[in-house]
Amino acid sequence: MKRSCILMPIEGENSISQVADQSPYKTARIAGLLYIVFILTSIIADLFGQFVIADASTTVNNIIAHESLFRIGFVIYLFSYVFFLLAAWALYVLLKPVNKNIALLFLLLHLAGFAMMYASTLTLFSALMLLSGADYLQVFQPDQLQAQAMLFINLFKNGATIAQIPYGIWLFPLGYLVFKSGSLPKILGILLMVDCFGLLTYVLQRVLLPGYDIISYPFLMISFIAEISLSLWLLIKGVKDQK
Repeated sequence: MKRSCILMPIEGENSISQVADQSPYKTARIAGLLYIVFILTSIIADLFGQFVIADASTTVNNIIAHESLFRIGFVIYLFSYVFFLLAAWALYVLLKPVNKNIALLFLLLHLAGFAMMYASTLTLFSALMLLSGADYLQVFQPDQLQAQAMLFINLFKNGATIAQIPYGIWLFPLGYLVFKSGSLPKILGILLMVDCFGLLTYVLQRVLLPGYDIISYPFLMISFIAEISLSLWLLIKGVKDQK
């Protein structure tokens, strides 16, 4: 049967066409898998590294008591955002036939968020260095080191918050392309576009009303539903065939 593509060129062309038709489906599955891996590795990083973003003093105590676990969590955290970036690239490949310029826009916005997140992790690693007990730090009092470490942790928290601006905005063009694609459920596109405004609301709440976290809770729930739904749909269902 394999020789038929040589003996019968038309059938061979159909085989090539079938492979091409399967490509978006495979790309969708890859994007969904990478997105899920990002989510899972982020959770694992929280468990192993004891990242308590909302409570710097607790994080300081965790670093001192469980430095090796914190280091493992830190490395997993770094790789989790690599998976996120790869997921964005797969989504770009999947959706650029809908509109290449808009797909490039959401990829660039995601890349900006990635760069900001990685830059902010330098401050978290600096906190780890301050609490490492190295000899050159003996000139400082323990409370001074802990205060400086808490400052760096808060800088990381603020950097991660600001990074949600491009990470929020990228969801709108992504959601728009999902909505217009015809190969994915329109409700996913709508959820992603709403998620964009939800994350921006979260940033505004953190900056303008830091004591009112309850304001952003509904939007964070929408964010969770939107991105989990997208990743699971891509992983399990893929994309519909275009006629």
